[in-house]
Amino acid sequence: MRVLLLVLLGCLAADGAAQERKSGYEFMTPPLRAMQDDDFANPGMFAVQDGEALWKSEGCGACHAAATMKGVAARYPAVKDGRLLNLEQRINACRKAGPWPYESKELLAMTAFIANESRGMPITVSRDAKWLEEGKKLYSRREGQINLSCAQCHDERAGQKLGGSVIPQAHPTGYPIYRLEWQGMGSLQRRLRNCMSGLRAEPYAYGSEELVALEYYLMSRASGMKLETPAVRP
Repeated sequence: MRVLLLVLLGCLAADGAAQERKSGYEFMTPPLRAMQDDDFANPGMFAVQDGEALWKSEGCGACHAAATMKGVAARYPAVKDGRLLNLEQRINACRKAGPWPYESKELLAMTAFIANESRGMPITVSRDAKWLEEGKKLYSRREGQINLSCAQCHDERAGQKLGGSVIPQAHPTGYPIYRLEWQGMGSLQRRLRNCMSGLRAEPYAYGSEELVALEYYLMSRASGMKLETPAVRP
C-alpha cells in the first residue's frame, strides 16, 4: 500500500511539473529579457519593419487589412483541405509571384510581421488527432548517433544545463526569433534542424511533412501561452 501511495504521489508531482510551462524567455538572463522587451533594442524588430514594407509592396492589403492578421499566427500550423500547413507555407500559397525560399530575408520578414500582429495573444492551434499523433511520435522518437529524442531533453531535462546553456521546455512562442548565435533571424524549422544536426541525425528538409507535424505538436503543447514574436534568444 505504501509503495502504491508513493507511486501515486510521484505521478501527481510529474503532472504538476508538466503544468508549470515556461517560455524560453523565463530561462534567459535579465539583459536578454530587457533586449526582447524593448522594441527599440530588439533586433528582431528590423525584420518586422521589413515585413511591413513587403506587405505594402506585395499588395497584401488589397485582400487583407493588416489588422485582420491579429490572431492568425496563433492558429498555425493548421489543416487546410486535408493538408497541414505552417505559417510560412500559407504565406507562400498566397504569393502570386511564387514562393520565397525558406530562411530567405523576405519570408522571415513577412512571417515576423504577421506573427508580431498576434504578439501577446494566446496560442490556439486546432486539434487534429492524426497530425498531433504524428508530431508526438516525432517528438518522442530517438534520433541520430546521439540517440536522443526531443522529449528526453526538453521534458526530462528542462532547466538543466547543456554546454553552459539552460535547456528550455521547447515552447515555440517567439518564432521567427532573433538568435544571438545566428546573428540574425531564423524560423522554428531552422532551430529544429539545428537540433537534429546536434544529434548527428540527417535533418528533415525545410517544409517537409515531418517538420511541419513537429511544429504543430510543439505549438499544441504551448496552447494558451502567449506569442512573443520577435523573441530574442542566446
